[in-house]
Amino acid sequence: MGLKANSSLHMIGRAQVKNIERRMKNLTALRERYLRDALPVRLGGLAANLARVKSFSTHPDHRSVIESLLNESEFFIEWTALDADPSVQVELVDLQLRLARWQQGIEEIWADPAQRMTLAEEAGIWSNRVLEMSGLLR
Repeated sequence: MGLKANSSLHMIGRAQVKNIERRMKNLTALRERYLRDALPVRLGGLAANLARVKSFSTHPDHRSVIESLLNESEFFIEWTALDADPSVQVELVDLQLRLARWQQGIEEIWADPAQRMTLAEEAGIWSNRVLEMSGLLR
């Protein structure tokens, strides 16, 4: 039994490694695709992600979608900030901190419909701010 259990753990480890490798390849492809766009379009994509957070936060079964959108949004900020003007960089750092707080508190946020609605409202506000920063509305 010890050998079998040890073998199962080894298989789980391999599966996890394969999953991480697959996610990294997908992330690399996403980064390459994302960076092809001009800065305003990238900011628009970030704003769209935040609008999706607002929309999906209204349903309690969408937690995993929200977590994915928050993670992806963090990458979008990381990949965008260096190309942005200093004033936009400051805003993106503030947003990055907000995303981190949402991620750290997701258990509590998701358990409370009022906190989920607050997250939705804040994500909507940030979406509008980032869209405005993009200049796409001008």
